[in-house]
Amino acid sequence: MNTFAENSGRVADAPSDNWVYRVLPRAAWPYAQLARWDRPIGWQLLMWPCFWSSALAANVLQGEGRLSLALFAFHLVLFFIGSVAMRGAGCTYNDLVDHEIDMAVARTRSRPLPSGRVSRLQAKLFMAAQALTGLFVLLCFNGFAIGLGVLSLAIVAIYPFAKRFTDWPQFFLGLAFSWGGLMGWAGLFGALSLPAVLLYIAAVAWTIGYDTIYAHQDKEDDALIGVRSTARLFGENTRAWLVGLYGLTLVLLAAAFFAAGAGLLAFAGLLAAGGMFIYQIAVLDIDDAAQCLDLFKSNSRVGAIIFLGLLAALPFA
Repeated sequence: MNTFAENSGRVADAPSDNWVYRVLPRAAWPYAQLARWDRPIGWQLLMWPCFWSSALAANVLQGEGRLSLALFAFHLVLFFIGSVAMRGAGCTYNDLVDHEIDMAVARTRSRPLPSGRVSRLQAKLFMAAQALTGLFVLLCFNGFAIGLGVLSLAIVAIYPFAKRFTDWPQFFLGLAFSWGGLMGWAGLFGALSLPAVLLYIAAVAWTIGYDTIYAHQDKEDDALIGVRSTARLFGENTRAWLVGLYGLTLVLLAAAFFAAGAGLLAFAGLLAAGGMFIYQIAVLDIDDAAQCLDLFKSNSRVGAIIFLGLLAALPFA
């Protein structure tokens, strides 16, 4: 058993001063770690495309005089709860699939499963409880959105295996993590249209970009055990790839906003996000694991500024 985990009950790649360790009883810590409650960045990045899509749809409805602010706010709450629950279920599933790989990687061997602090049966039951929470949230939407949400499960199921058969596992993560880019629009309209599709593809490109930065933390261990990633594929050309991926994100989001008739303040949010992308690319050192983690986390602020731009544009739609 990993000494760090055995002695402290914490995991090596998460903050040790997190609220999880201050608030929850020690017996609950392994489950909180399985769900990554000690690392909120994951559910935040899952949530932002939902919020973007819902806010963009709200701008259209506001312009048509048909927006229910109460319904819009309710959907944001649902997306928050659903993001936390489904990110937790997905991480638990991923840990079950990657049990042996995590034992071989220094950064992950202190996690609950490889360290032996939870059994596979306990992890499966916890995953089911989180998935049921996500199902409850999904059933609060219209029928079209419910069906759309169910379709995403196929991609979620494939993603943990992608690193075994492709150099582009980040693409599969993008397909799964960006699904909210469709769900927000579908939740308010009960259908999909061009702006939502453009926003979804933009979020996929964004996800590939930020998760490539994240994957540079593990590239040495990944090479030893045969795990594939865009970090290993791009290598020293990562910065150039990020220019393309982040540039595509901004172009497609701008096209989505234009197609939906979003106001100038929405584009101002995009401009600010572009500045944040430029900073990430300019300072990136792919051999500095700590910096890669910090830059990866900064993408939550990117998501927030894009959402705030759409929110600020709402009264003028």
